[in-house]
Amino acid sequence: MAAQFDCVIRGGTLADGTGAPLREADVGIAGGRIAAVGTGLGAGAEEIDARGLLVTPGFVDIHTHYDGQATWDSRLQPSSWHGVTTAVMGNCGVGFAPVKVQDRDRLIELMEGVEDIPGTALHEGLSWNWESFGGYLDALEARPRDMDLCAQIPHGSLRLYVMGERGARLEPATDEDIAQMRRLAAEAVRAGAIGFSTSRTLNHRTVKGDPTPSLRASEAELMAIAMGLADAGAGVLELISDFDTPDPVSEFEMVKRIVRASGRPLTLSLGQRHSDPDGWRALLAMIDDANAEALDISAQVAPRAIGMLLGLQASACPFSHLPAWKAIAGLPFAERLAAARDPQVRAAVLAEADAIPAQGPARLTTNYRMMFPLGSPPNYEPDEQDSLFHRAGRAGISPHELAYDLMVAGDGTEFFLTPFSNYGRFNLDDCGDMIAGENTLMGLGDGGAHVGLISDGSYPTYLLSHWGRDRKARRFDVEWLVKRQSADNARAMGLLDRGVIAPGMRADINVIDFAKLRCERPEMHYDLPGGGKRLLQRASGYVATMVAGEVTYRNGEPTAALPGRLVRGHRAAPAEVLAEAV
Repeated sequence: MAAQFDCVIRGGTLADGTGAPLREADVGIAGGRIAAVGTGLGAGAEEIDARGLLVTPGFVDIHTHYDGQATWDSRLQPSSWHGVTTAVMGNCGVGFAPVKVQDRDRLIELMEGVEDIPGTALHEGLSWNWESFGGYLDALEARPRDMDLCAQIPHGSLRLYVMGERGARLEPATDEDIAQMRRLAAEAVRAGAIGFSTSRTLNHRTVKGDPTPSLRASEAELMAIAMGLADAGAGVLELISDFDTPDPVSEFEMVKRIVRASGRPLTLSLGQRHSDPDGWRALLAMIDDANAEALDISAQVAPRAIGMLLGLQASACPFSHLPAWKAIAGLPFAERLAAARDPQVRAAVLAEADAIPAQGPARLTTNYRMMFPLGSPPNYEPDEQDSLFHRAGRAGISPHELAYDLMVAGDGTEFFLTPFSNYGRFNLDDCGDMIAGENTLMGLGDGGAHVGLISDGSYPTYLLSHWGRDRKARRFDVEWLVKRQSADNARAMGLLDRGVIAPGMRADINVIDFAKLRCERPEMHYDLPGGGKRLLQRASGYVATMVAGEVTYRNGEPTAALPGRLVRGHRAAPAEVLAEAV
């Protein structure tokens, strides 16, 4: 009998992305799209036995930073290991287009400082065969990859392109500057940008310590850029702001005015400050009220604590600020480990640790009350009593001593989890409330960024495994979590042709052994251009991941298929889906 489909995923437990109850079904695929969903479907040229396995849409990650990597690498790892089939980059107002030749180094310094991507890798990896944002999209489109990719036009690049040194110095934009930014934003969206992103946080600085160019942009400037998206009739706005001015309500009122005038949806980052554990609730309440006014504003939230991984391999450790440690910090890893095990080096470092107070960023890397061994498999919700502070107290030694000895033990690859957000009560209860929010989206994984300190591109796997299966306290239905990571994110970005397993939709699909699904321990690799290092984190449990009907990963290993492409702008729902809705 001739095959009716290119592929049939047979007998799986379907979480179709809508949040509907799990059910057993076959999925028939033809021409890169889902052709049929039901039981007893005809034969496929290829068949995947999914009996006892979870079948989901491919995940849509709306907050990544593959802006550089995507120009030289066809595999957007680690995200593609974690079931992501569509990624959105250009977040946080940083990126590489539009750009003038004289500003290339400045954009690299901004990306290196904000997103901890080695400047050496960017200098060597970026071809710079573009100037306009449309030219950058053309460069992206030339490379096939293991997932689809969407790009936003970043405010930092746009402002430097229009204003040059004046923009870097945070000078106010003139009326002429503002008009040009509006025009260029509209051009970018017409060329295929999925939106625009900006940053208004003091935490975002260049590698030299200078603030991000967009930090003090006026409402008139932001409004004009949003109106540029309105001129093009498409595009999502993305914002990061500290919302800790003397009057944070005024900042949000500005956001509302921009959304109301432009008619464009907006997402903003939301997390818990440990100094004000309930402060995020007030911002989310304002977002909920705005939606009650028919303003499309949503918050991007994370499924676990946001923090750094410290260790001998990482970009920082608890002793990075000490002269005795700096003397060996530049050695290759094996030599650094051997030197750190020298009793004289240990004594010198610990003596300085006791004598020299931690200042500035070092206060975060020595907060032993909020520092935990990550372990293998990694534990992202440790008990307060497992902190280095409490463990050292029980052992009768100083936290410095415990940290040092754990860091150089074994093969020297242990990491310390050091949350700085979302763990103010030493649990993830507040994250659960954020996940459950009516106007929140799953995001903030930063795939491709913070490569020496953070490994959060594994968020999609963690969301399902921890919140849908492993957590001892509050959990969520798996089918609802799948919806959050697929259909909800796709719809928020205007990608209406994916995120749901239904006839006519793109055949972006995961087949998952849910009982085995987990995040593996992060590992340091030295495979960036120029030998730069980056944290990579694999997953277990993904039996197959498909992009446009082609299997890109089997049991976590890549196939030869690279069907992923640049997605230029929004995508309408397929005719079959519209007909079903009617």
